[in-house]
Amino acid sequence: MQVSIACTDHNLKGRNGDHGKTNTTSPNVVNAARAKFRTVAIIARSFGSFTPRHHISLKESTGKLTGMKYRNLGKSGLRVSCLGLGDLLFLYFYMCVHVFQVAEQLMTIAYESGVNLFDTAEVYASGKAEVILGNIIKKKGWRYEIVRAMTYVINQGMSMYWGTSRWTAMEIMEAYSVARQFNLIPPVCEQAEYHLFQREKVEVQLPELYHKIGVGAMTWSPLACGIITGKYENGIPESSRAAMKSYQWLKDKIVSEDGRKQQAKLKELGHIAEKLGCTLPQLAVAWCLRNEGVSSVLLGTSNAEQLTENLGAIQVLPKMTSHVVSDIDHILGNRPYSKKDYRS
Repeated sequence: MQVSIACTDHNLKGRNGDHGKTNTTSPNVVNAARAKFRTVAIIARSFGSFTPRHHISLKESTGKLTGMKYRNLGKSGLRVSCLGLGDLLFLYFYMCVHVFQVAEQLMTIAYESGVNLFDTAEVYASGKAEVILGNIIKKKGWRYEIVRAMTYVINQGMSMYWGTSRWTAMEIMEAYSVARQFNLIPPVCEQAEYHLFQREKVEVQLPELYHKIGVGAMTWSPLACGIITGKYENGIPESSRAAMKSYQWLKDKIVSEDGRKQQAKLKELGHIAEKLGCTLPQLAVAWCLRNEGVSSVLLGTSNAEQLTENLGAIQVLPKMTSHVVSDIDHILGNRPYSKKDYRS
């Protein structure tokens, strides 16, 4: 089924439901919350049934035809593919007459590989990404699944889900408290940066939120803006993101002392990838997926070859044994610890 999910101003408005409750939120609170909102659209199509909120199966399911794995988004009833297509970054590089063809090719590959989650926002390509995404869905004729899903949602009395992006744990808890206090809809997920060199939020903070209020984790930048691909090992290629003026911050990060240390660690991780019979990017994505607290990993890609390669991480996931993960942790030396770990 296909569900359209968005984080919009509507989430800030009170609902005059059966209980007759109205929104008494002050304008200051609403405006402050609205300022933090980043539009997040998720278009989800699952091969199984929509799971009612009170009958949630936390077990992972696998698509019979594609091998894609599906997980519940937090404690909601929404099941999403563990790999999603995120940010449509290629639009920055292909703003030409062929941009629609490239976008359609990538979305088709992802869709036919079992991906049911596509992320976009108004900042991507100055809003053109959202338009192109909608036009492709319309052209592909995937509307039947949308109608079927939305009919089910309406019959169940539900409207939409919404999630946050780059919010702190305190901000998410505040949003949850406001939602409960004023009979509003709380977020079901947080989008957070997560990769080999960025771990604390997803591995320490979000698990606590999941157990307390059911917020799931949707992660982005599994390859750290391309750093983990290994293409910066011998400098900055002219065709790379780091060579662009708008990405000077990325170039500075790569050539810094910490950046050089990261490249050295990536060389060691490359040996593990060779033993597993995969590429370094596939190892990095599979490493993100091995975290049971992660519902879905958003992939950023600029061409069909990269997307196909990254989707291959699904085949590497079964090889991510505790021994392999331990070897990776030993190389990285950055495993975060929670207060619970220190107490034990």
